[in-house]
Amino acid sequence: MEKGMQTYLTRMGSKLPDSVSRPKSLPITMSSVFDFEDVEMLDQVYAGDAPGYIYSRNGNPVHDALKEIMSQIDGGEASGVYASGMAAITLSILAHVEAGDHIVAANVLYGGTYSLLKNELKRFNIDVTFVTPTIESITEAVRQNTRLLYVETISNPMMDVVDLDKMVEVCKESGIKLIVDNTFATAVVCRPLTLGADVVVYSATKYICGHSDVTGGIVVTQKREEMEKIEGIAALYGPMMSPFDAWLLVRSLRTLELRVRQHSHNAMQMASYLEKHPKVEKVYYPGLAKSATHEIGKKLFQKELFGGMLSFDLIGGEAAAYQLIRDLENIRLVPSLAGVSTTLSYPAKTSHRALDDQELKQAGISKGTLRLSSGLEDFNDIMAEFEMALNKLP
Repeated sequence: MEKGMQTYLTRMGSKLPDSVSRPKSLPITMSSVFDFEDVEMLDQVYAGDAPGYIYSRNGNPVHDALKEIMSQIDGGEASGVYASGMAAITLSILAHVEAGDHIVAANVLYGGTYSLLKNELKRFNIDVTFVTPTIESITEAVRQNTRLLYVETISNPMMDVVDLDKMVEVCKESGIKLIVDNTFATAVVCRPLTLGADVVVYSATKYICGHSDVTGGIVVTQKREEMEKIEGIAALYGPMMSPFDAWLLVRSLRTLELRVRQHSHNAMQMASYLEKHPKVEKVYYPGLAKSATHEIGKKLFQKELFGGMLSFDLIGGEAAAYQLIRDLENIRLVPSLAGVSTTLSYPAKTSHRALDDQELKQAGISKGTLRLSSGLEDFNDIMAEFEMALNKLP
């Protein structure tokens, strides 16, 4: 019988050696390498004919515990764990393209991903076309040498929900792969692999960790063969996650669903509050009825949750943004997201700093745009602090 997500999060990833007594917490295997009794056994492990580990760049027991949980909750056959979200993104892309290939990507993405696609891949003679993620624009952009489509479930920082049903449809018709960055949603809100995506990537630094103490990236694939391609590239490039970081992420996953529910509830209330405030020009949150992609979110998202991230434009522009950041006492300026406490980010100066003015404008990011990561505090305390700071704006 299918169990609830919180049950899987709590129980899986705990396989231990045979013993009449067991440690309650998963042991950390802090070993870079593993030894063998003889060459014959070494050969068997390399060939996959015997269970075992060789070198932690190629696998570690704690990595496997983390992979087990992620594969289960995302509905994939295999997972890979890496040192950062950008490592996961880069490896998942490079495993599917070669010189002369073409990629179609959404035009609003995390700044690091955008820079990778726009600038870095040129060195590999890989071309990228950025489009608004609709069937019409993607179909028009696809070429004979197009290999994949790259999108975010909820775009960073404009919080638009991509219609993954339609993305899957156009990819199948075009014979290309679909890679989805599901960092803002997590498997609690949306499971792209079950909708037909081929690969899901995460910055595990964000909600999967949730405590601002780990940098990591995770890839989950619908088919094991996809993961084998990515793992092959990863073993050569080497951006592997440390066993201790993997252990911390297993710890964090135990409470993922509980945390994401609270993050989402606070974000919904915060978006509704800001939407009515006279100092706020516009709020970007898919849970709001006025959001252009609200209906898509209702169709795709689970448990009536829309995630813990929102953005908003202040009427006073850049000057107002600077002042609000200074006047908020406990809600700090942080160039990341998804920790236990509510934080603000200034996309033009942090996540999307590498974009020029024209690119920021095309993405819809103004100098008055702030991105808010809703924490786990009592909402009334968050609102009271914003009320005080917003009311100080001219």
